[in-house]
Amino acid sequence: MKIAVVGTGYVGLVTGTCLAETGNEVVCVDIDEAKVQKMKNGIVPIYEPHLDALFERNIKQKRLSFTTELKEAIKDATIIFLALPTPPGEDGSADLSYVLGVADELGKMIEDYKIIIDKSTVPVGTAEKVTAAVAKNAKVEFDVVSNPEFLREGFAVDDFLKPDRVVIGTRSEKARKMLEELYKPYVRQGNPIIFMDEKSAELTKYAANAFLATKITFMNEIANFCEKVGADVDAVRAGIGSDTRIGKRFLFPGIGYGGSCFPKDVQALAKSGKEMGYDFQILDSVMRVNQEQKTSLVPKIKEYFGGDLKGKSIALWGLAFKPDTDDIREAPALYLIDELLKEGATIAAYDPEAMSNVQERLGDKIRFAMDLYDACDDADFLIIATEWSVFRHPDFKKVSQKLNEKIIFDGRNLYDLELMEKEGFDYISIGRDKVLAKS
Repeated sequence: MKIAVVGTGYVGLVTGTCLAETGNEVVCVDIDEAKVQKMKNGIVPIYEPHLDALFERNIKQKRLSFTTELKEAIKDATIIFLALPTPPGEDGSADLSYVLGVADELGKMIEDYKIIIDKSTVPVGTAEKVTAAVAKNAKVEFDVVSNPEFLREGFAVDDFLKPDRVVIGTRSEKARKMLEELYKPYVRQGNPIIFMDEKSAELTKYAANAFLATKITFMNEIANFCEKVGADVDAVRAGIGSDTRIGKRFLFPGIGYGGSCFPKDVQALAKSGKEMGYDFQILDSVMRVNQEQKTSLVPKIKEYFGGDLKGKSIALWGLAFKPDTDDIREAPALYLIDELLKEGATIAAYDPEAMSNVQERLGDKIRFAMDLYDACDDADFLIIATEWSVFRHPDFKKVSQKLNEKIIFDGRNLYDLELMEKEGFDYISIGRDKVLAKS
């Protein structure tokens, strides 16, 4: 099939590349001329494991191409994916100006039947708005479909090529048949393509992310309560995770969720509810608790040091909101950095992929280390904010030699308590006993 993908952000680029991988001819369009030129030269503008190999192969085999011209991109395409930003406004609602702006342009350009697909995460009722925007100027038949993405950063290529499910919101039999054919190669193992109406598909994406954010936040609250009563959150997690009604995933406590999806989608769903006269009380609590959780290590650090962090030198491991991505949107590490700098501390940080993105935001407010051990040079203690694999088995002897004191505040519970006691570290984590080796 001939496909156009409008927008080459995280979702658009993964979508376009993976669609090309199954033999489709895909043209990706973006208004950023410099970015488009880089992609034409084979440069992947985002970090996502395994994407580079598919990207290079499909460019070489001429199934994947790039342009800044929307009209050129859609001319021969039957299917047009809209993978455009929907950033939160000041009131929390999703900003649809990019989506509706392109929809308006498409109405002026299309000359034959097109399926226009909302791939971006959008509020309930967006398909109707896109339909109206296209219809203002369109003189030919078209269908607008909701086809939300369920891509996890760090696993996006696998998630697209081997999805748990494909959700398609359309009441058009013509669109249904074409999209069933498009997605058939990705569900050969029997995972479902689920058809529904457009509004239900739009809500499905918000509901899924809001539920997972709630699950994470609930576990963080349990971890916080474990600290109050002396329980072990690892034991509690194992005990409830073995219940098939609950499941083992998204039960790991930490310093909150971040990224491009959960914060924005929970906020947007709550805002949509208010617009319809419905109060999502659970989501209001999830947002409040998660915001507090991002800086929950700071009181623990201040308590350890008698309330004064002025002049303290801190090593920080992890800047991305999660491992295997360079995405720093709503990353807990950034909130920690802000609070610690206010307290008068200095910070040396290391992250395998996200440092350049943080440097663009923070400039020289912190030092960016060459590796995880360089970050520890002459630091008073270490904070772990992201659970990168490279942090899981460090050389603890080298860490202890670099640090002024053997102290670790772990926001991701990477290490076994007995190991930390054996290595002689004071170790403070989330929802577990403190290890105070010096005592």
